[in-house]
Formats: sequence, C-alpha cells, structure tokens
Amino acid sequence: MKNVIIILSLFIVAGVLLLFVLGVISRSGKAPGLVAGRLARCPDTPNCVCSEQQDESNHSIAPLHLPQVITFDPLFILKNVVIDMGGTIRTEQENYFAATFTSAIFGFMDDFEVRIDSTQKMIHIRSASRVGYGDAGVNKKRTELFKQLYNQKVSKSN
Repeated sequence: MKNVIIILSLFIVAGVLLLFVLGVISRSGKAPGLVAGRLARCPDTPNCVCSEQQDESNHSIAPLHLPQVITFDPLFILKNVVIDMGGTIRTEQENYFAATFTSAIFGFMDDFEVRIDSTQKMIHIRSASRVGYGDAGVNKKRTELFKQLYNQKVSKSN
C-alpha cells in the first residue's frame, strides 16, 4: 500500500511539473497574425474559436457587428476591452491587433486576435491556446465576455 501511495504521488508531481513546463513553452510563441488578410483558421484541436471560420466545427463563433453610424474609434474601444479583461496588446496594425492572456496558475499563454472588416461592418475575433489539446471552453467564454463588454462600452459611447 505504501508503494502505491509513493507511485501515485510521483505521478501527480510529474503531471504538475509537466503543466508548468507547458506553461513556460506557451510563452515562447506568438499569434499567427493575418493570413491573406483574414484571421488564421483554427487547428484541429478543440482549444480555439474563430469568427472567420464559419463551418460545421466547434471552432465557429459569431462576429460582432459594427454600428451603421460610427461615432467612436472602434479599435480604441476593442483594445480597451481586452486590457480591462487582463489582456496585453502585443501587435497592432491598421484594423487588427493581437493580444495575449495568461492563466493564473500554470501561466499558459493564449492568443486573442481582433480584425475589423470595414467593408462588411464586422469585427472578427480569434482566441486560441498556444499549447495543449483542450481548454475546458476558456477561449469561447473569453470571446463571449469580450463581446458583452464591447457592446456595453458601445452603448455608453452612443
């Protein structure tokens, strides 16, 4: 019985160490950026959502819509929502930015990207984990919170 407890303890310690190592590895990557002017498609793993990936997969989320009449700078508001949520802006281009969010316990870094499509009057979002397979729905929840907070800020601006 004592050996079983020791072996189980070693497995738990190894698992926790592996999670810390994966957290460190995730900090060395970067967002994929724009691919042919659009947000990158999600990989086959279930730890990514993207509004520009409108297919039958679980990666698909709805984009935000820009108001018909814009009386504010949408990119400014979008970046402020990310910062308010605890994200860090890493890259900025015209009508696009990439940010990161870091998990509290193991330090996993996730990418969060936003692209404004002025022609279609849409805001596209991509949120993805850099490492691992699953994410327990964290990226989808993050995008839903982002949409909610953005809509609140827009309501106050108008």
